[in-house]
Amino acid sequence: MHKLNDSEMMNINGGSISVGAVLLITAGVTLVAGIVDGIIRPLRCN
Repeated sequence: MHKLNDSEMMNINGGSISVGAVLLITAGVTLVAGIVDGIIRPLRCN
């Protein structure tokens, strides 16, 4: 096994999904959950 030095460690690109993609997916799930909740149990405005 080869030990990596500091400069080699800094050049590693990890993960195939970015933080922005995770936030976008989370926002989409939240939006869909809100829409489904509004359809299933609509609440009256006061």
